[in-house]
Amino acid sequence: MSFDEIKLLLTDKFGDSIITGEERTGMQPALLIEADRIADVCLELRNNPRTYFDFLSCLSGVDYGVEAGRFGVVYHLSSIPYNLQLVLKISKPNDRDLEELPSFPSITSVYRASDWHEREAYDMLGIYFEGHPDLRRLLMPDDWEGFPLRKDYANAEYYKGIKID
Repeated sequence: MSFDEIKLLLTDKFGDSIITGEERTGMQPALLIEADRIADVCLELRNNPRTYFDFLSCLSGVDYGVEAGRFGVVYHLSSIPYNLQLVLKISKPNDRDLEELPSFPSITSVYRASDWHEREAYDMLGIYFEGHPDLRRLLMPDDWEGFPLRKDYANAEYYKGIKID
């Protein structure tokens, strides 16, 4: 199934507004999906016998920078039986306030592998995943302040009395 056929399948199922854009340059084309519907789209792509994207190979959080004021998530899906790969991207504006984290729906109900991927995106970038069964720090200590992969992150000088170089 081609990129355009997958795009048509999704617009036929969910309507034209489900796809907010597309990227055809680079090594893998990507569909930009309406953020609040990502779980529905992933479920359809997994369960549809024409696509059967049965494997989430990667989920990455993205900080588009202070000036852009956006955060996003990139999903790399694979269909092992059909030897297909697809990239989905979602994003939302966010003012970077640590009291109001960027928030996206969790896809743990569709792909169990997303559990730790989403926890990593939360831990490193402060992206909150609504409906995640156990969203907590994965790599950093529980009492760590801030999110180290944000582009405006300032390294702490000390942690628990120990100087950080």
